Amino acid sequence: MPRALRIAFMIALISQVGPAMAQAPPAPARAARPAPPTRDPNTPGYVAARELPDGTNAPADADGNFIIGPAHNPAAEMSVQPGVPQGTVFEFTMNSADSKIYPGIAREPGTFGTVDPGDPGKLIVTTSHPAPYTRRVTVYVPKQYVPGTVAPFIVGTDGPDHSLFTALDNLIAEHKVPVMVAISLSNGGGDAQGSERGLEYDTMSGVYAEFVEKDVLPLVESQYHVKLTKDPEGRATMGGSSGGSCALIMAWYRPDLYRRVLTYSGTYVNQQWPYNPQTPHGAWEFHEHLIPDNPAKPLRIWMEVGDRDLFNPNVMRDNMHDWVVANENMAKVLAAKGYHYQFVFARNAGHVDRAVKQQTLPEALQYVWQGYPIAGRD
Repeated sequence: MPRALRIAFMIALISQVGPAMAQAPPAPARAARPAPPTRDPNTPGYVAARELPDGTNAPADADGNFIIGPAHNPAAEMSVQPGVPQGTVFEFTMNSADSKIYPGIAREPGTFGTVDPGDPGKLIVTTSHPAPYTRRVTVYVPKQYVPGTVAPFIVGTDGPDHSLFTALDNLIAEHKVPVMVAISLSNGGGDAQGSERGLEYDTMSGVYAEFVEKDVLPLVESQYHVKLTKDPEGRATMGGSSGGSCALIMAWYRPDLYRRVLTYSGTYVNQQWPYNPQTPHGAWEFHEHLIPDNPAKPLRIWMEVGDRDLFNPNVMRDNMHDWVVANENMAKVLAAKGYHYQFVFARNAGHVDRAVKQQTLPEALQYVWQGYPIAGRD
């Protein structure tokens, strides 16, 4: 075909395709989620809190409410220090087929749920179904652990949390926390209502603690030749977001197993699914009814929330999805009941803010382990 004829043919083809392409509707743009507002810790109705010098942490032995920031500098214990003994980190995988407690669910991608027209606090999810999962379990054994001895330990959600292991290396060497094992579990996948993660972390019951006790701890002991204490005073839980509410749920429903709790941006909001009429508002019930209406439990709790933490990020408009208000309410009710707790309000911080964790985790661990014997401490 002559060159001039080829050019004419291409022009004709483009002239036919171009209008069709121009008429194709553009793909709908997903609406951006509004940025959470910045909250002032001195807002009326919030707890009275002590404002600390910028860049400093609350004292590790002090109960109460504190304000930190806006600068967040990493603590020295959050980086590897020369000459400090480093623990050994192991990892293994667990499959849903091996668990009688959590056989596995998932919510269809791109779906969420619809609000019950008769109850704005209840979400109807029809797209959740059985589904397999695998999870990683990461185990930190400190260099100072003596084989055959019984060790305290901490269980963390949404693992692996290597920053925790680094902090423990340094704090154990400084005799600021006990020589402890750390068990960092990943979740079963997804998030919020209808997901495996949501089922594990947001359910108001002792089931997740039972899963750890029966399915996880025996494997840790047998595979890595450690002995884990049965004393609840020697057992701690920690996590962020729904992993944080899970940490408190474990201790609240099973104080015979856990009594020390550490949470960042705890999801003390209405996110439980399936619906349970005994706790209709999920973890919002902690500060609405459970803590105020029950005798104090033998728990020690460290909590943090950021000034730009989450605010109503989904279709529910039930006034129970403000993470700052939820954590402020937690501080109120814990104080009223006489709990040992420390609440940190972080300026210039988002949800489970990494910089805040880098600043505060060593202090938080020291607070949580107050009162527990530490070998080698003067």
